[in-house]
Amino acid sequence: MSRASKGDKLLSDLGYKLGQTLGEGSYSKVRVATSAKYKGPLAIKMVDRRRAPRDFVEKFLPRELSILRGIRHPHIVRVYEFIEVCNGTLYIVMEAASTDLLQMVQQAGKLPCAPEARDIFAQVVGAVRYLHDRHLVHRDLKCENVLLTSDGRRAKLTDFGFGKESRGYPELSTTYCGSAAYASPEVLMGIPYDPKKYDIWSLGVMLYVMITGCMPFDDTHIHSMPCRQKKGVMFPEDLPCLSEPCKALIRQLLQFNPESRPGAGLVSKNNWLKGEA
Repeated sequence: MSRASKGDKLLSDLGYKLGQTLGEGSYSKVRVATSAKYKGPLAIKMVDRRRAPRDFVEKFLPRELSILRGIRHPHIVRVYEFIEVCNGTLYIVMEAASTDLLQMVQQAGKLPCAPEARDIFAQVVGAVRYLHDRHLVHRDLKCENVLLTSDGRRAKLTDFGFGKESRGYPELSTTYCGSAAYASPEVLMGIPYDPKKYDIWSLGVMLYVMITGCMPFDDTHIHSMPCRQKKGVMFPEDLPCLSEPCKALIRQLLQFNPESRPGAGLVSKNNWLKGEA
């Protein structure tokens, strides 16, 4: 019996009924599942540590597991169970979602500035503030890492593969993480960075994508991106719903100088985000 077949039998013996594969990589796979133990659809992430790079197994995976075991927030994907077996495979049982924010934006072209985009973004900001208040950072915030419930109104932050504990300045990070399109100038330039400020920049990119349907900066040539970022963000002229308070928030989040970006706590109090502007 193959390792995969043994894994399927183990999960079956534990009461899980496996469904279709949602995604698959060189050393991991995510499958839909159900179980009488938990309400609603589940997703089971299967990680084969024997095939995974050493850096992932010894550094990034332990960080991710430590974070997932210690957090609980209504807008962060809930993990129900960790199953580790002697053959090197790890199973992470978590709640499943119907779609993600990127898929919703692509289907709609963009989201209305208010209240839909604002409400979803406020939920994500709340999750990031929860993490930062506990000295945790995500470092891979992007639309595809925000899952949505079937009605599209409830957001769940997921994928903590680059997450870590961070106390902020003078404790800086040097690892290049995340996607170039959502990366802040200091990360792209390869200089030590405050990961909390990196998260804030990525939130700005996310909000821009939500309300315009496109990226704020062209990432075709990554090396020249910081030059474009330094010039500041530009907005399409054919968006009558884009209010000045919303533009102002995006500009604050996408400040070239990381020290000029607001913290997550301040962002959560923004008048536009609270529906007061």
